[in-house]
Amino acid sequence: MRVSKKNRQRQLIETIKENPFITDEDLAEKFSVSVQTIRLDRLELAIPELRERIKSVAEKSFEDEVKSLPLEEVIGEIIDIELDQNAISIFDVRKEHVFQRNLIARGHHLFAQANSLAVAVINDELALTAKAAIQFTRSVKEGERVVAKARVTETFKEQGRTMVEVVSYVGQEMVFKGNFEMYRSNKKTKDES
Repeated sequence: MRVSKKNRQRQLIETIKENPFITDEDLAEKFSVSVQTIRLDRLELAIPELRERIKSVAEKSFEDEVKSLPLEEVIGEIIDIELDQNAISIFDVRKEHVFQRNLIARGHHLFAQANSLAVAVINDELALTAKAAIQFTRSVKEGERVVAKARVTETFKEQGRTMVEVVSYVGQEMVFKGNFEMYRSNKKTKDES
């Protein structure tokens, strides 16, 4: 059922606020209109295209926040982080990340995105993966965007260990899940420092 242009544009603003990484194609499908209509709506509402929205979110520099590794060593792009709590990164699967015969992403790229996010969320100068239990739940294809969400689930101060759960999605569909046991050199947590 189509909605009026005014209502569609109001809903478009709300949808993009909730998920700034939604594509024009996904918006067109959601509102049952053409991609061109979505682009015209965005122009009229002065909403930048997806690349610009991602860039503006990423410009909230996390350079000073991430302690455990240089940002350029994170696989994917961190778009949100609260040390020792949670973090989000995005990874666009391109031609160089897939097997050429079937265009399915090589698993080590998805693992690397999740693992580097688990390292980055640790509020410490040194964080290393001690153990990981991972599960791939569906293949990811070239052209898809993977959003990884890390969440610190437990910290064992005495052992200098932190448990981090990372779940990765393409759209609303889970494609990867990992539980990482992270070693940290400083046994103090953020709250104790």
